[in-house]
Amino acid sequence: MLKIENITYAINGRPLFENASAVIPTGHKVGLVGRNGTGKTTLFRLIRGELSLESGAISMPKQSRIGGVAQEVPSNEVSLINTVLAADTERSSLLAESETATDAGRIADIQTRLNDINAWSADARAGSILRGLGFTHAEQQQPCSAFSGGWRMRVALAGVLFSQPDLLLLDEPTNYLDLEGALWLENYLGRYPHTVIIVSHDRALLNRAVGSILHLEDRKLTFYQGVYDTFAATRTARLAMADAENRKTEARRAHLQSFVDRFRYTASKAKQAQSRLKMLDGLKTISTPQEAALKRFSFPKPEELSPPIVVLENASVGYDDKAVLKRLNLRIDQDDRIALLGRNGEGKSTLAKLLSGRLEPMDGRMTTSNKLRVGFFAQHQVDELYVDETPIDHIRRLRPSEAPSRLRARLGGFGIGAEQAETLVGKLSGGQKARLSLMLATIDAPHLLILDEPTNHLDIESREALVEALTAYTGAVILVSHDMHLLSMVADRLWLVKDGHVAPYDEDLQAYRKLLLSSDKPADKQKPKPAVKRASRDQVLGLRSDVRKCEERVTKLNQMRDKLATKLADPELYEDGKAGEAEVWQKKYAEVMNALDRAEAMWMAALEKLEKATG
Repeated sequence: MLKIENITYAINGRPLFENASAVIPTGHKVGLVGRNGTGKTTLFRLIRGELSLESGAISMPKQSRIGGVAQEVPSNEVSLINTVLAADTERSSLLAESETATDAGRIADIQTRLNDINAWSADARAGSILRGLGFTHAEQQQPCSAFSGGWRMRVALAGVLFSQPDLLLLDEPTNYLDLEGALWLENYLGRYPHTVIIVSHDRALLNRAVGSILHLEDRKLTFYQGVYDTFAATRTARLAMADAENRKTEARRAHLQSFVDRFRYTASKAKQAQSRLKMLDGLKTISTPQEAALKRFSFPKPEELSPPIVVLENASVGYDDKAVLKRLNLRIDQDDRIALLGRNGEGKSTLAKLLSGRLEPMDGRMTTSNKLRVGFFAQHQVDELYVDETPIDHIRRLRPSEAPSRLRARLGGFGIGAEQAETLVGKLSGGQKARLSLMLATIDAPHLLILDEPTNHLDIESREALVEALTAYTGAVILVSHDMHLLSMVADRLWLVKDGHVAPYDEDLQAYRKLLLSSDKPADKQKPKPAVKRASRDQVLGLRSDVRKCEERVTKLNQMRDKLATKLADPELYEDGKAGEAEVWQKKYAEVMNALDRAEAMWMAALEKLEKATG
């Protein structure tokens, strides 16, 4: 159990925590959420003991191990698999001692302990984690120096997952993962045997990998049972209730003040006026949490072009005369919303560069509208901003003749206020830099907007604002993202990039997710293998009955979930004296969500059995 008791801490005189408390039960998976800059990463450093509290205490059971991804692994000649194996320092130490130990009793103790910690399956476990994070078996044997910083961050993540600390602290772990890696991590964390706290703005991850939410706001910590959507509904209801109470208080205050103003100096009413003054002093407004600053994105509107805006005919593209993608026959219209699916290294970024004009076709033909403008945002562009210049300087370079007021208006349309507009980019937050990069990418009102991991530095409110902006946008959108929520809300077409080809993916994102989680090579399962032996008619009927029963159970659980969500959104549930009742309903909701996950898995398994039997 992790206990945070009345902690207070400030940075440069700015308080981040004031008498904040929370208790994290052992084995819980918890999402730590809050606006950017509120102190989530600082809380991790306080838990690890890297910073000293001004007051209060943070405690865990003795000998508990705390682990997290502090930085990428060094660029050395040690192989990836050995780097991950070395992360379990106890195993490494025991193995080293076993080579030199001579005392029979100590040798027996070492072997017993190695057996207890499953040391002999370590290579397989480490390889499985690396594979889940996107490394092939051959790549696992290569030295760390062969990989870029982003990939070495994955190795660092693999190492801490392999070492299985008692408390696992993960700060935005999906920022350096692709969709496939993020989905694997989501599934892995759900089965992790110890306590996990995750700082994340990934709504899908917070709805699937955790069962509780720890909210950091107004320098306080509040623990909520249930996944993120449950937390959001509960918090919305509490805010609505507090707002209603405040309106009542203000109306009462106005009424009392009116009486005081009228009769304060009237002798016959003086006592009553004084009494009402005391009542006014006793009226307290319920403190509502500080809401995030205005979150918005205002994409300029492009003029309409005749369809199609891009056509690829038998095109190939690659590098140094080596084709990465071949025989591309694709069409894009201005109203398309397309998500690119596929594992890292299959060619998603190569396709994005081809469509944006950064690469030319090696053969075949790419035809575009004469007036086509393309906007391109890639995560690395955030790091390519000029750190010693302001956002105003950046935009002035592109629009030198525009008035300063117009330049500020453009920045304001992306949530960059007057103060940030004159701040050096090097001092801006990651989210503010991402907003600036998005503004620069869309300044010409592109007809085709290509976004490669646009949400990495954005908080949840900003991600929702981006969803709204892209939904209203009148140009075509190509998305590469690990954010399932963003993809599901924006994309209406899916393209799968695999084995050098790009083709429409006819299933939905949930089907793709299940395929990824069902096998190390999910794409191979798209073509079901024929059954060795045809099932009998009675067997097929039985399997169809199983599928029908599973489907009915999923439907019933969905109905139960909707009813519970409605109940949790009722402000009356959070009135004084009903805290216990609210907790009961939140627990029921969490139980139904867990049951729904299991029911969906059983349904998919039943469908696969039926498909094999009738294949």
